[in-house]
Amino acid sequence: MRLTRTICVRLLAAAFPLFLGIAAQAHAKAGAIEATVTGNDQQVGFRAAVMKQAIKYNLAGSARNEANEIVHFTLQGDEKRIDAALATIRKGTKRSSGINVATKPAAVDPALNSFAIVDWTSSSRNITNKYTLVFKRRSDDTVISKKHVKAEWHQILENTLTPEDRQKLRPDD
Repeated sequence: MRLTRTICVRLLAAAFPLFLGIAAQAHAKAGAIEATVTGNDQQVGFRAAVMKQAIKYNLAGSARNEANEIVHFTLQGDEKRIDAALATIRKGTKRSSGINVATKPAAVDPALNSFAIVDWTSSSRNITNKYTLVFKRRSDDTVISKKHVKAEWHQILENTLTPEDRQKLRPDD
């Protein structure tokens, strides 16, 4: 009897943290931020990098260039995922430099379920038509791998760009 009770207690002790982890995921705290980026962030793929983080972490929001060539973006979703995305975004892209990302809390919009880059172009690929690229959040709310992010990014480009502009894309995009 005592052995059975000991085994039950150990099983419960082992399972309880797993249960807490599942419960915490199910009730992850939603947050939202607004960000302004300064530094060499133009024509370096910065807004695309922000969107790829939104795709990876299943975040909603938007990214756009202000008239003064400053990138402004918003992210909304699980606060821990926003923090993880910001950590990567703050590193910049291979071609950016002197990046500073200033953030402030924003109101959560329960109806927002996508991330969009407004007026996306690509100077390095000579894509001058302006596109709004849209990522729709995954219903399973998972974090995905870099490989899957790249596939989702390519699908968004394929579904949005004209055939002429799609021909300008490179395999490493």
